[in-house]
Amino acid sequence: MITSRRFFWLIAGPLVALTAVGCSKKSPSIVDPHGPEAHRIASIWWLMFGLAAGVYVIVAGFILFAVVRGRRTDEGKPSRISDNTFIWWGGIIVPVAILTVLAVETVSAVSDVRKPEASPVHIEVTGKRWWWDVRYPDDNIATANEIHIPTGRPIEVGLDSDNVIHSFWVPQLAGKLDMIPGQHNVLRFKAETPGTYRGQCAEYCGLEHARMVFLVIADPPDVYDRWVARNQRTPAPPEDEAAARGEVVFTREACAGCHTIRGIQATGIYGPDLTNFGSRTSIGAVTVPNTTGNLAGWIANSQSIKPGSLMPPIALSASDLNDLVAYLESLK
Repeated sequence: MITSRRFFWLIAGPLVALTAVGCSKKSPSIVDPHGPEAHRIASIWWLMFGLAAGVYVIVAGFILFAVVRGRRTDEGKPSRISDNTFIWWGGIIVPVAILTVLAVETVSAVSDVRKPEASPVHIEVTGKRWWWDVRYPDDNIATANEIHIPTGRPIEVGLDSDNVIHSFWVPQLAGKLDMIPGQHNVLRFKAETPGTYRGQCAEYCGLEHARMVFLVIADPPDVYDRWVARNQRTPAPPEDEAAARGEVVFTREACAGCHTIRGIQATGIYGPDLTNFGSRTSIGAVTVPNTTGNLAGWIANSQSIKPGSLMPPIALSASDLNDLVAYLESLK
């Protein structure tokens, strides 16, 4: 038997849940847009939500009316609305009208967000296992997992994958776009306000899919220009003695076979470019913060932090490990 409380939540529960999801600030949300493309996508979401809520309220109203009215007992009393009328309006006319409105709005939005703009910032992102290779071909900059962009300027991101299908998604800035091996896709967007926006691989890609995260850091134009100038320079030789010894450890051990650091004999292509590693905020595609302890733990045994990552454990003495950490943290 359905009690009054259960009946209330049967009717009101879905609307409460949808509202909670739409208004949550605990994670990146498409209804918290910070760019024109994201605003366009959010408008479609709110349109869909409004139409769905309207349909739900009307259907719930019919259910309430039927409950209050009860079963008819006057046999033969004609109804004002025939069954065919309900079928035509509720099953054909109204659904077709709703789907037509959504189709027109969606096609229009897709056309708008794909239009190229003049003088964009070109960035190339390649989905790896399980991290993001980020390159700025016009500025000769290579980094990983953190994408710096200037606010107010159009951004054009080329998307590729060298393994399986990934999906590039920054909910607060743009829609998601797949990264398909052998197919080059382009995503265009713009950030209106400075800030750090969390992105995520939105296509299941293997063991560490959930930890394949990246950050889009939108800087004011002058801050971004300084970031570009700083990252175009080859890192100066370490001044600290521990860091200098760490450079020797890096080139002597297997590190240089997988990673690149400009200015030294390290041109590996299998792992992230570490030229500006010390300025990054996280390790392992935003798995843990970039701290001394986390970095030491990652080098010694990354599997204890991100099981399934392709970096093997590196057996180093305590002194060599401390020196290597000091060197990598000096790369800014």
